[in-house]
Amino acid sequence: MNLMKKKSPKNEHRFTFDDPLLTIKMGENLLDWIPNGSQDIIILCIGTDRSTGDSLGPITGMFLKEREMKELTVFGTISNPVHAVNLEDELLHIKQQFSNPYIIAVDACLGKTKSIGSIIAGRGPLKPGAALNKALPDVGDVHISGVVNVAGFMEYYILQNTRLDTVIRMAGSIANVLSYMDKQLHLIRKKVTNLSQKPI
Repeated sequence: MNLMKKKSPKNEHRFTFDDPLLTIKMGENLLDWIPNGSQDIIILCIGTDRSTGDSLGPITGMFLKEREMKELTVFGTISNPVHAVNLEDELLHIKQQFSNPYIIAVDACLGKTKSIGSIIAGRGPLKPGAALNKALPDVGDVHISGVVNVAGFMEYYILQNTRLDTVIRMAGSIANVLSYMDKQLHLIRKKVTNLSQKPI
């Protein structure tokens, strides 16, 4: 769980989770940021199943695990969440398993009332645990944050009383974006591979 911060428009794109064009628009934004080549793309879904508001990441990871991902490797699900206790160990595991991984971090965040339901894709890392004053490492080359509730007083209580319906629907929208990105990335890499294999 992180706190929403203002960023440069060029480095951040915001949509509402029920925007009918969210999948394509945010998917294309993310593809623009993905490096060329065969670098491993990791989706790191952060959060815990013990808090409704903070379960956005694990639910997103669960939805993605149910799909056939060809180019993206997913960490963090409802059954195997990545949270404050094991985040550093999971990051070490990812760096040991993959050479120079490109990490897209997914997490819930708190923001203004009018921002609830917003999904933000931004360049650079997010700060997990910031909303609850936890000292955790910055995570991600790119991040996706979903505003699940209002920032302010008693964040822990607010997270516990976030509507599960909102979180599930937002997680589904984020999963659709990442699934779209995975399919497009697979087509791009397949085309590049085929071109490289053609005889001169």
